[in-house]
Amino acid sequence: MTLSSRFTLPGQVRAVAASGPSEPLTVTTYGANPLVTVITRVDLSGKVAWQRTYPGTGRPQSRLSTKGTLWVAYPDGDGRVLEGVLPDGSTGSTARPECRPDEEIGASVLLDDGFVVSWVGASRPVLRERGRPASPPEPRVARYTREGACLWSAPIALGAVSFPGVLETGDRTGWELRPRRPWVPEETGVDHWEPLLVSADRIAASFTDTRGGIGRTFFLDLDSGETVSVTPPAPTGRKAIAGPGQFLIGSQGYGAFTTGRFGRDGTETARWASHGAMLVDRNGNPSGPELENSLPSRSRFRRLTPDNTLVDGPALTGYYTSDPAMDCEGTTVFWRDGKLLTVDKDLAGHELFAMDDSRAVIGRVLLLNEGRVAFSLDNEVLVFRTPLGPLAEGPWPCGGGNLRGNPLSS
Repeated sequence: MTLSSRFTLPGQVRAVAASGPSEPLTVTTYGANPLVTVITRVDLSGKVAWQRTYPGTGRPQSRLSTKGTLWVAYPDGDGRVLEGVLPDGSTGSTARPECRPDEEIGASVLLDDGFVVSWVGASRPVLRERGRPASPPEPRVARYTREGACLWSAPIALGAVSFPGVLETGDRTGWELRPRRPWVPEETGVDHWEPLLVSADRIAASFTDTRGGIGRTFFLDLDSGETVSVTPPAPTGRKAIAGPGQFLIGSQGYGAFTTGRFGRDGTETARWASHGAMLVDRNGNPSGPELENSLPSRSRFRRLTPDNTLVDGPALTGYYTSDPAMDCEGTTVFWRDGKLLTVDKDLAGHELFAMDDSRAVIGRVLLLNEGRVAFSLDNEVLVFRTPLGPLAEGPWPCGGGNLRGNPLSS
């Protein structure tokens, strides 16, 4: 196993994607500052084919199609644009979904025939001299055609939130530390981790109190936008597509460390005392490295079983972890604590590579042809040659969801 190449890109890498296992990489980064988005087409040796820059929002948004068109979201005056960049770097189709000047695209998913978009209030740098409005726009989820025509728009009301582990002290508590009473967030944003997932005819859209980290996931019908179900308020966490219309919703913080499985009707069908960067194999079985926010690490690689129990894999050091990928033999590969690790189908762990590197901004793993593994560390992309087999088929994050970075399972 060798490190075959490593190369630096402008700013911080936010997404690495490939339209197929033998295709070049398309990398989305910050530019000189967060209000510049840079798109780079580059091969695995680091040779740049083309590079383009766009206005940014501080949260670069891009989704790659099966045919290699990268859809980039960016502000344009008082509007917002979804622009298709063709594999040769030229501009393809462009959609301009109708929106308020004080809204921005918080998250998007590329459908076969259009888009699903989560809208939130625009950040102060984007609003610039206009400043924040007296009444921020209500978050919403909307579906559009490829031309940008709105099929439906569903308002999102996060409402009052609370969680037993959130404490407060002050005049109201007599300066004693007590559980905080339910509160209405001053600002609602999309969740930090996997804020928008689409599986079959269901959408999982996650929104959160940007200051308190307590949020909810709204399960919507893809055809109508109607709300099917809403999770109770809880600390935010990792999420995944678990099958047709099914999702894993994780929660970590304020004493929470759990993952729930939700069916097509939005009801919880299983819950595990674990949280992490989970992938789901073709049989619907979740597994992955835990992400418990404590050092020294108590986390392990875990397999989540149908009877709500956990099967222990190897212990894991450190905390910061890439999203994993799985090959066709059931071996999971991921980067953690300066090491490229694998865990096979029998839950035996192996260390493929190690270096002294503690960078916290880590991208997801792409498993490409001939066992090549690519992922980002801050402003770098690293490419390894490994003995791994082809990418496994599965809802998330294997198959198309992992390579193209578009969380869709049709």
